[in-house]
Amino acid sequence: MKGLILSGGKGTRLRPLTFTQAKQLIPVANKPVLFYAVEDLLAVGIEDIGVVISPETGGEVQEALRGHGFPGVRFTFILQEKPLGLAHAVKVARPFLGEDPFVMYLGDNLLSGGLGEAMEAYRRQAPDGLILLASVENPQAFGVAVLDGAGRVRRLVEKPSHPPSSLALVGVYILPPEIHGVIEGLHPSPRGEYEITEAIQGLIDSGLRIEALQVRGWWKDTGKPEDLLEANRLVLSRLTGKIEGEVRESQLAGEVVVEKGAKVVRSRIRGPVHIAAGAVVEDSYVGPYTSIGREAVVRRSEVEYSILLDRAKVEDLPHLLDASILGREAVVVGKGEGPRRFTAGMVLGDRSQVRV
Repeated sequence: MKGLILSGGKGTRLRPLTFTQAKQLIPVANKPVLFYAVEDLLAVGIEDIGVVISPETGGEVQEALRGHGFPGVRFTFILQEKPLGLAHAVKVARPFLGEDPFVMYLGDNLLSGGLGEAMEAYRRQAPDGLILLASVENPQAFGVAVLDGAGRVRRLVEKPSHPPSSLALVGVYILPPEIHGVIEGLHPSPRGEYEITEAIQGLIDSGLRIEALQVRGWWKDTGKPEDLLEANRLVLSRLTGKIEGEVRESQLAGEVVVEKGAKVVRSRIRGPVHIAAGAVVEDSYVGPYTSIGREAVVRRSEVEYSILLDRAKVEDLPHLLDASILGREAVVVGKGEGPRRFTAGMVLGDRSQVRV
């Protein structure tokens, strides 16, 4: 079985972060979101992986995956010239996929339990296909499934204004090769895309058996800043502490990772917190659910529930920086005056500079 990871799209909901990088490469707990998808496929024995990329960010995605050096993985990069929908991504990947069943995984999704249970159910029940679902509060924002009494998928609707259920497709599918024939006959939807929900509905209408499995644990679509922060929180909540870097005159509580080459000096760290190699935390407080990227700096400041990307810098803030995402080499510097307050919800693109 092959894997197909979708890593295209423009990431408009994550701007300004995605003006200069692929949304799938934005880190959660100091690891690009895309890497979690690759690791999930590897964990169930899938090493032949196609990655659908866009013209805008494809080069960066290729460099990141090849540079990481996933052992045993054979990557095939597939260019999707325009973002014409998930079914269109499968269409352009058909030469790679051939006539075998495959796992399709959206590259900006995170699953707490990985693919193990889904693959076990697929092998045990031997359906033609299987989709993962999760109950959500806003099903109108997703593709939605209607099941019969036996748990089989009967109907799929893409972003319905009046959802027939609360079961959303989470972006992981095990699909049969018959999907290619259905896709060949599709027409663009009113929003101009070839919908995967319509393609899977075509399989069902042709008599194929498509089962559903509801996700245990959590699932996050990291398409918006608040989703990234929540995903960071969820991943860090499973963190196991490990101190390899330098810690001097500091207090560490909870699960804290300080990678080799990082420094924590005269500071207080309350985990879960992940501090990447080369980062410096000095005369500062770093609170729970914060990840600090490589060579980032936090000096004479307080940061909590935030993501600092590589080489970001926070210095001399007179208040707490909370629920914020700072892009690569972004700089936030305090004016050193005024009453104590806090800043929340700041999202800065790469190489931005702000004085607060």
